[in-house]
Parts: sequence; structure tokens; C-alpha cells
Amino acid sequence: MTAARTLAAAAAVALAALTALAGGAAQAATAEKIDDPGVQGVTCYVSRARIGGIKGTLGLAEDRAEASIACRQVGPISFPEPLKKQEEVFSERMSILFKRLRIVRMVDPARNTLVYLTYSDKLIDGSPQNSVTAVPVDRATAIPLRK
Repeated sequence: MTAARTLAAAAAVALAALTALAGGAAQAATAEKIDDPGVQGVTCYVSRARIGGIKGTLGLAEDRAEASIACRQVGPISFPEPLKKQEEVFSERMSILFKRLRIVRMVDPARNTLVYLTYSDKLIDGSPQNSVTAVPVDRATAIPLRK
């Protein structure tokens, strides 16, 4: 699977949204699930703020650059093909200009662990907002790496 196909395969599926009215615009905290397209049996759950109202519907509102991530083993883990040591597995535009939410998978081969980092590429107070989670893989299943 090429990187382009990997990104196309990763899609966020909304699980829930909690909505509140603030300053005349609907604000929502959403929870979404994203299956890792390169690792069968791993799903990431991402929560983030979304701005609603007319601007939000039209894509003109700028969602906050904050997200939280928790990735879990949800079934038997398998690898259709070897993984890159670091690879972006999800990317979504969060504003009309520049800002994207990204999820990067990293492999820690010494611990046989998959590490997932979510971040926004927009800087807030000098550094990007980020969150990290890890999924240990049973030692009986080695994580195959591309050479």
C-alpha cells in the first residue's frame, strides 16, 4: 500500500458530539474513531473541539488546534506489509487556511510498540498542540519494518 493509498484509506468516523452554545455559535466536542490503515486491529479515538453555526457549516470557522488521542488494540494485530519507522496515517484540514490535524505512527522496535502522535501544524504559543498514545504489540508478533 503506498502512502497516498494509506492516507486515502484512513477516515474519521464520528462517534459522538456534545454541543453547547457559546457566544452565539454552537461549539461541539467530538469523538471520532480512525482505524490505522497499515495495522489491522488498531483503532485510534480522537476528541477535539469543532465550531458549528453558519461559519462552521461553510468551513469558514477555524476549529481549535487541540486534540486528544487514545489508540487501542481492538482485534488481532497484523501487518499487511512492512511499516515505515515513521508515517502519517491521517490528515484533515481544520481551517480554510493552512491548519491540519495530523496523526503520525512511529515504531519503537526495541519495545515492539506502536506510538501514535496527534498534532496540529499551526503553532500556538510557540509550539504545536499535541497528544501521544502507545499500543504495545505482543512479542510473538514482530513489527515488520521497511528497509
